[in-house]
Amino acid sequence: MKIKQLFSGDTDNTFIQFFRYVFVGGFAFVVDYGIMTALVELCRFEPVIAATISFVAGLLVNYVLSTFWIFKNSKIKNRLAEFGINAAIIWLFEEILASKLIFGTLLPQDKYYLVGKLVSTVIVFIWNFAGRKFIIFDKNKD
Repeated sequence: MKIKQLFSGDTDNTFIQFFRYVFVGGFAFVVDYGIMTALVELCRFEPVIAATISFVAGLLVNYVLSTFWIFKNSKIKNRLAEFGINAAIIWLFEEILASKLIFGTLLPQDKYYLVGKLVSTVIVFIWNFAGRKFIIFDKNKD
């Protein structure tokens, strides 16, 4: 497989699509995590609200790049599940796990949202790729 195939041209190859999705997801993660951290640390937003705002920004980046570079044909445009997964995991870490100090002294209580964001990123990444590859986008144009 040539390197050029990994980065250019249309493809239905799952490996190439996943490879590209890792790049798109990484960039969207940087946008999401950076905005969330800035909103909490600099602007004093509540972590769940900051995570929701930053998730929208990351989702937009991910969606636009996925649509134009990886997947071409959309059947569904519903993003509610992605928002719910993200918010629920951040809430779990911020409200439940932080109060129980499950990481002991390794992590200050007010920083649990950062770990929650990492966990939600992995889960939403898997959900998004599988959903986009096998449910939302179809290689056969209708």
